[in-house]
Amino acid sequence: MRDAPIIPMGEGAGNGAASNDGAARNSASGSWQWGVPQLRVDGDGPLGLAHRVEQFLVGAGFDRAPWLAVMFASGILTWFALKNPLQWGAAITVAIVLALAAVAFWRGDDRRVHLRQAAIACSLLFAAGIAVIWLRSEMVGAEPIERPVVERVQGYVLDREDQPSRDRTRLTLAVRDASTGESRKIRLNVPLEQTSQVLAEGAIVRARVRLMPPASPMLPGAYDFARAAWFKGLAATGSVIGDVSIVQAAPQASGIPAIQRSLSAHVRERVDGSAGTIAAAFASGDRGGIAEADEDAMRDAGLTHLLSISGLHVSAVIAAAYLVALKLLALFPPIALRIRLPIAAAAVGALAGVGYTLLTGAEVPTVRSCAAAMLVLIALAMGRDALSLRMVAAAAMFVLLLWPESIVGPSFQMSFSAVLAIVALHSSAPVKAFLAAREESWFAKTGRRVLMLFVTGLVIEIALMPVVLFHFHRAGVYGAFANVFAIPLVTFISMPLIAVALFLDLVGLGGPVWWLVGRSLDMMLGIAHFTSAQPGAVKLMPQMSKLTIALFVAGGLWLALWNGRARMLGFVPALVATAMLLATPIPDVLIGREGRHVGITIEDSNGGKQLLSLRDTRSDYARDNLLELASVTSEPVPIARWAGSECSNEFCFVDIERGGRNWTLLLARNRDLVEERALAAACERADIVVADRYLPYSCKPLWLKADRRLLHRTGGLALNLTDETIIEVAAGQGEHGWWRGKSD
Repeated sequence: MRDAPIIPMGEGAGNGAASNDGAARNSASGSWQWGVPQLRVDGDGPLGLAHRVEQFLVGAGFDRAPWLAVMFASGILTWFALKNPLQWGAAITVAIVLALAAVAFWRGDDRRVHLRQAAIACSLLFAAGIAVIWLRSEMVGAEPIERPVVERVQGYVLDREDQPSRDRTRLTLAVRDASTGESRKIRLNVPLEQTSQVLAEGAIVRARVRLMPPASPMLPGAYDFARAAWFKGLAATGSVIGDVSIVQAAPQASGIPAIQRSLSAHVRERVDGSAGTIAAAFASGDRGGIAEADEDAMRDAGLTHLLSISGLHVSAVIAAAYLVALKLLALFPPIALRIRLPIAAAAVGALAGVGYTLLTGAEVPTVRSCAAAMLVLIALAMGRDALSLRMVAAAAMFVLLLWPESIVGPSFQMSFSAVLAIVALHSSAPVKAFLAAREESWFAKTGRRVLMLFVTGLVIEIALMPVVLFHFHRAGVYGAFANVFAIPLVTFISMPLIAVALFLDLVGLGGPVWWLVGRSLDMMLGIAHFTSAQPGAVKLMPQMSKLTIALFVAGGLWLALWNGRARMLGFVPALVATAMLLATPIPDVLIGREGRHVGITIEDSNGGKQLLSLRDTRSDYARDNLLELASVTSEPVPIARWAGSECSNEFCFVDIERGGRNWTLLLARNRDLVEERALAAACERADIVVADRYLPYSCKPLWLKADRRLLHRTGGLALNLTDETIIEVAAGQGEHGWWRGKSD
């Protein structure tokens, strides 16, 4: 295949046919084409459309590599969106047929070179994305247990995760199923007081445990742990009942997990309090000691990314190793004169990056960051541009080939959104001109750099906002301001000090440096708590639709990956998605997957939103899900204490007005038996009945009976009474292996 010349818009693309603003009028069709000499095309049929697409591709001057990664990722997302194997296979078939059609119709047609190449490559990569995630699911997916059980198990400890902030240790065990004889993987929470050094990787333990199938989302839009557990190979999760018996102690501590725990404990011994837990996370990736209040403050201040070992931390370690090696090697003339120092320094940086990635647990974000950093080092060693969209695309393909399921997780989406925003911003012509070297004072130069840091933080916040709202339904409003101070503090002060302190500890001289580490991290936590405590620091939104987030992503990718004036078209889907998000209604009633937890949104005396809760639960998980999906920040009010309810020991009647009419809800408070005739009479008075048990067929409400029978099939529900719509968890699950819904 021959590549037609690429004519970048605004850079010599215009000629006598183009006006000064880069647009050329097509006399035949009357349409405007951007910055490209136009050929006369008669008619507006398929051939005319193909010509226009070809002309657009010729004039766009785009880099193909990022778009190939986008198509591969689109295939993976399509597999999650489609329902069953028949649809997955059909999508692969259609994509391959499109590629073959492009070969057949445009073979040897020099007027369709770009269009033919795009159609073939995009179709094949789309099909490959579906095939890769399908194969990954079949290879690693673990069939969950059918129902909750209490049993005695004996298993081999595969992994141990210390979580002292929650007074527990998590163990992942390989056990043998007593009925089938097959091995399965389970995860157990063990009380901290039962944890010892012998309870580590390689030990064989026996215990009585309570096991549950991995939980599906509690409500539409809530976290899908069942899906995450499927790709981790977990068949069940639970907790230990009683004592844990050590059948065989773990071998002598060795390997990366032992080094990680030892390093984490060492850092916490050297730095007290919350700062010590943060320092341990930076040094070893161990976040188990971070207090919940500190994590909440970091999240609401937009600083959570600092706690996850990813691009910022890996880049800081590799950059420090690269610069130190470069300067030290330059001090030795025999070395400097015989080898290329950038190559040697890049090798040192690569070793430091790989070591740090392994030491901190080699989680997907860290591996992604390390892969991207390796590409940067290769570019530096070759004298090429280190930051490019091709580098981001290559890193994305590397991660998606190994862990394609990571694309639906917030970590992958947030990290790549941030990197794309940074690279696209700093690759743009206005920013390059703003940062270009010039004759000026140190004060002016520093001012430009600080302003650019703030602008970068603002762009990152805007890029991350849709992803954060989609997954967490809340976002820190002042994150850009907090990051201007926190990122330089962590990158240039805290992390270098931790490295220096660990080095000086080899000779017992790290004490003073550890004191500085503690003060710097206390300052970072102070920024987080101060920012999160400001009025309006957190914005809550109801669950956005998949169409809304798809429009946000499409607009963002177009803005980041395209060139010239055509890039501005990315604002169209982004603005449409913003309007759709603002118009998204807050659910009137939220019903948990088992019918135990029900939330009703009402207006408070100040005109704001308030949540009525069926049960005054101690479960932070249930309460937080109800509050976030209802977009309510205040504590929920128990329905039994609300003046507008009428409650007995078994049921509550609640009347609310929505859509110009009155709705009556009958909510079961427990599983106590009620005389059937009385229950049937009560159901006839209600529009909606909710219960966490099976209700008799004689219970016939006017609109919806959400009992155990229905909820087994639908999962959690979100009701919008104004337009009488019901959103089900099951609607987004299909026949994927992790969904255990039952059909009627």
